[in-house]
Amino acid sequence: MDFNVSEWVNLLTRWLHLIFGISWIGQTYLFIRMEHSIQMPPDGKVAEGSAGQMWMVHGGGFFVVEKLTGLKKLPFKLHWFKWESFFTWLTGIILLGLVYYHGGLMEDAPNGISAGKSILIGIAAIIIAWPVYEAVWRSPLGKNEFVGAAVCFILLLAAASGLKQVMPARAAFFHIGAMLGTIMVANVWMLIIPAQKQIIRMIESGQPPDMQRAARARQSSKQNSYNSWVVILIMISNHFPIATYATKYSVWMLGLFVLFGWLGAKIMRDGIKH
Repeated sequence: MDFNVSEWVNLLTRWLHLIFGISWIGQTYLFIRMEHSIQMPPDGKVAEGSAGQMWMVHGGGFFVVEKLTGLKKLPFKLHWFKWESFFTWLTGIILLGLVYYHGGLMEDAPNGISAGKSILIGIAAIIIAWPVYEAVWRSPLGKNEFVGAAVCFILLLAAASGLKQVMPARAAFFHIGAMLGTIMVANVWMLIIPAQKQIIRMIESGQPPDMQRAARARQSSKQNSYNSWVVILIMISNHFPIATYATKYSVWMLGLFVLFGWLGAKIMRDGIKH
């Protein structure tokens, strides 16, 4: 590809990636805020089946959000939030190809690994990331949230360490970001959206929904909000090589960033109340 064309494609794709990512993560935290801020009115008067309300003001307009405990019938229009996640992931994968696979940044891999082999290993790591993640949370280990998170943390560091053996450190860092991003978008499309559609089908047929499936979808949504902090850090890490991928302790630094990211997300989730 001509250099000038490549530069424009890179810029526009990166711009779109940020726009879609901001939309996706922003909506995630808006819903978190609504979950934490829904309250019963002082007089306790709400419609039957309502869990409370949240009043908001924006752009000179007032908005009322009401959380329902269930639906007897579907509304005339139901809004879905899913394409932001898909296009964030798609533009991220395109960037990975442009910058790393096409841009020559997979060269100079350690242990005499060729760029072609590094790329194949990177693609394989991205593909298997979600099945491995989901296997952990479907297993007995996932019954305890702390244990499941600890196992995923160890697997993440093991993946980072392994990728560093077959590709440049900068590329290894970004493949970890791509793996986490793939897990997040797969959670939306493979767990969250199907669970919501299943609930709708049950409402339409008058049957009780599968709450176990709904609980796993809710859990994966929570985990997405935690991992979003880590993915954002990895996105900007190439600007700070000494503190991230270029140090010989890069795997341990990644571990610290993951823990700090999870802690920050928890504080933000718990603190968004008003």
